[in-house]
Amino acid sequence: MGLLTDPSSGHGKLTKILLRFYVPLCVLLYIAGVLWFAALASPLVNASTYFSENALLPGLVKSTFREDKAALQYFQELEDEAGKYGDSIPYPWLLAKFRQIGLDSYTHNFTLHSPLNPNETFQGKNVYGILRAPRASSTEALVLTAPYRPPSSVHSTTLPSIAIQLAFAKFAVREKYWAKDIIFLITDHEQLGIQAWLEAYHGVSCGSENTLDHGQLRGRAGAIQAAINLELHSVRIGHVDLKIEGLNGQLPNLDLFNLAARICAKEGIFYTFKERTATFSKSPYKEWWHYFKNMMSMVATQATGIPNGNHGLFLRFGIQALTVEGFQETKGGSRVGLLSMGRVIEGVFRSMNNLLERFHQSFFFYILPSSDRYISIGLYMPAVCMLGAALIIRACAKWCQIQENQQAWKDKGRYHKTSYREAIVLFLILHCIGALFITLPQSVKFLSKFWALEITNTILIALIGNSLAFLSVPYMFGELRNCPQSLNLLCIFSLLELGTTIICLSMNNISLGIICGAIIVPFALIIDVTSSKGYGLLQKTLWLLVHPLVVLLGMVFIITCTMFSQDRAKDIVFRTIFAYRDAVLFSIVDSMIYGNWLYSVIGAIFIPNWLCFWVVAFGNSADISSPSKSKKTD
Repeated sequence: MGLLTDPSSGHGKLTKILLRFYVPLCVLLYIAGVLWFAALASPLVNASTYFSENALLPGLVKSTFREDKAALQYFQELEDEAGKYGDSIPYPWLLAKFRQIGLDSYTHNFTLHSPLNPNETFQGKNVYGILRAPRASSTEALVLTAPYRPPSSVHSTTLPSIAIQLAFAKFAVREKYWAKDIIFLITDHEQLGIQAWLEAYHGVSCGSENTLDHGQLRGRAGAIQAAINLELHSVRIGHVDLKIEGLNGQLPNLDLFNLAARICAKEGIFYTFKERTATFSKSPYKEWWHYFKNMMSMVATQATGIPNGNHGLFLRFGIQALTVEGFQETKGGSRVGLLSMGRVIEGVFRSMNNLLERFHQSFFFYILPSSDRYISIGLYMPAVCMLGAALIIRACAKWCQIQENQQAWKDKGRYHKTSYREAIVLFLILHCIGALFITLPQSVKFLSKFWALEITNTILIALIGNSLAFLSVPYMFGELRNCPQSLNLLCIFSLLELGTTIICLSMNNISLGIICGAIIVPFALIIDVTSSKGYGLLQKTLWLLVHPLVVLLGMVFIITCTMFSQDRAKDIVFRTIFAYRDAVLFSIVDSMIYGNWLYSVIGAIFIPNWLCFWVVAFGNSADISSPSKSKKTD
């Protein structure tokens, strides 16, 4: 603590070295962190996947599933029933099939009150059946789930998933080796149905109050250990893609992914991760580039915190889950039928049935550059720590500069006491502004009761309007703009906050942490109190580019240009505007229904932190120059 409290500490050797070399050191740490993370995609750095839990191996033995004909019959009947029920789920037929098979069958009703429009409500109904374990007392359970999509859905059909689910239930009910209950769940309204069912099963509410009425369950099984979500789009499968990203960047235990991959390989099913398979090349660069694109694809998905399948909502409850998505065969490609898919399900569930405890042996924090290689937390955290260290070292150097200048001024009889109070108060005020961003959607919703507001557009306009209004914050603190000591302290607080936030965020969601660090850190390092008008204008302009809303707009524009490169410039602009609006609104809705952290983290931390640096950028150090510069006037 001596470095932080003793002004004379500025005369130490380490302090002098820090003040002399902190600029190249910060630059070196940033470049090293980015290069370190990029290099992790190389097979020379990462490792091959392997089983950590030997209890999962029984599923790799001979399969006995033979109910492929029953699955085809279920599929044909389900197609007819789907046409009769329109947009609703054919629950009478599903309940009848579950009971015919011998399962305890139930329905589950839920209601969503629109988080942005109090006059809108949506109702849904899930159907589920429970196979009671013949060799245990319903203390543990596994889940096999599939979403129901009506013929009018914009998404690909999932009727083959429900058909193979029923066929596997028919197979499983005859076997006597099950030590865990198996829940066969068919959900309505995609992820909304899963969220409502999980909340009802565990008796909790994860989103905003009075938003999702999860209802009650009439039938329960044991504590759920694992779940598999099926999304098969055809009865003839060309390949399957394994999906793992969950809510807020959570991932399932790596052993579960390895298990699904190994059993797919055993049954001769072509499987991928991020629509890419493992590749081998004589060129190290080409091999690295292939794995790097795959790794960044996972990073882009995980950073949003949005699950890329229904499995992603199980993870917050400590339930390991993944999605197996099967795509229709392509011309000239390989293909398998429902027999092979049924055997994959059998193998996975027999392996999980053999577990004596929850998944715990393998990694929960990792990145996958391919389906057969992984990057552990011990490899990727140093990259993030380097980015955070650059900010922390910059803060330490600035603190040493303050102490050195104060000591020099004191020696010359011009001692200026650093105002901690003003810096702390300003820091807290700017962070209170973040609460306005978090509560803004609810405020607009409340005002809509008294005025006829179009809520979706109003929220976006209010967010942009508030962001523009807060650009004038530096002018509200005119006296502090001419107090470089207080602004330097504010800059130190902001650097430390940003550095620790990036590191802590990466512990939960490495993708969001590394993206934020790579974008923000170089701009944050150049922010300083300056008397140069040119440098001040430059840092203000650059800092505007990393405002969270501007960064989001840039990302949406790049994605739109990539996906619709053949469109006219005018069409791309309109697509970008609508996609930008939807991205903001969906992040708000996800936070209210599912508890997604992204909007809250940006509003509570990154926007206030951005405002702190914005105030510092308007600081003026002309009134109190450093002692070295004042020698000319003495």
